[in-house]
Amino acid sequence: MAARLKDVAALAGVSVRTVSNVVSNAAPVAPATRARVMAAVEELGYRPNLAARNLRQGRTGLIGVVVPEIHSPYFGALAELLIDAARERGWTVLLERTGGRPDLERRLLDGSEGHQVDGMIVSPWSTSPAELASLAGGLPLVVLGELAPDGAIDHVALDNVAAARDAARHLVAGGRRRVAAIGLQSELGHGTAELRAEGFRQGLRESGLSPVAEVEVADLHRGEGARALRELLRLPGRPDAVFCFSDELALGALRVAAEEGVRVPEDLALMGFDDIEDGRFAAPSLTTIAPDREQIAERAVQCLTERVLGRFEALPGRRIVVPHRVLPRESTGGPVPPGAPDGPDTPDGPGRG
Repeated sequence: MAARLKDVAALAGVSVRTVSNVVSNAAPVAPATRARVMAAVEELGYRPNLAARNLRQGRTGLIGVVVPEIHSPYFGALAELLIDAARERGWTVLLERTGGRPDLERRLLDGSEGHQVDGMIVSPWSTSPAELASLAGGLPLVVLGELAPDGAIDHVALDNVAAARDAARHLVAGGRRRVAAIGLQSELGHGTAELRAEGFRQGLRESGLSPVAEVEVADLHRGEGARALRELLRLPGRPDAVFCFSDELALGALRVAAEEGVRVPEDLALMGFDDIEDGRFAAPSLTTIAPDREQIAERAVQCLTERVLGRFEALPGRRIVVPHRVLPRESTGGPVPPGAPDGPDTPDGPGRG
């Protein structure tokens, strides 16, 4: 016989109403209680009739997740976490990518194809903050990234200035004095690169330093990192450290350093941003800034759920800043991370939350 609500309630030691609130997101439930209920749901194999519930409530049970890229390790991992967080709340995710193209962002937001979702989580690269609310036409939205929206739209973001400042401090603390950056993108309007550049400069200024160079890139992927480091190595006074605005850029630079006989970290310290899995398994392993992706996904889905259910209709948009930390690894002289091939089981070192 299929498990029923009251079976889940008995196993979890809670009321039937509490179980209903958890599986339908009808009201807030304490995290420990939610976890107990979900454990009982899994043990008993309880499956609510989501289609019937959504039909009664006038919803589709679908939410959209719109990201610029899928092939990017950062956005791929984030999309997976968003899907997991949505599934825990009974939502099914429709995933779209835009490549940062303004026409695709606007088409997905303005509903020209007919909104078939109850709300959207979107990471825009081209759509201006002022346009987001008007394009959505009342559809609940949560925005990720640096384009802070107007109106009753929640915004989940990383403090890129503080994160990049911490990166510069880390390099300077390691004795580096000729520090360069790879990752400026003046052609793009989403602001992430500009904020990371500002934080990087602030961190150097604290020690009386200025960047020896800041290299523009067309994108944040490995090929551009490789090209940019070749450019830096041709300078009369080579840098002794490089902060890359993504781990992919840093991995491309790491390859060129090996080809050119530049020892990392002895001759050149390299540092990335994003904490993608490849960086931990690179040789040497890559020092990076690690954003709390799990919290980005959790907070974004929770905010959207609350908006869809109408609990915060009268509130203005909320800005939620998630933590980050520095993960020192071999590329700046730090320890080998846990689980790296042939490395000792040592901690990543101190971080910033």
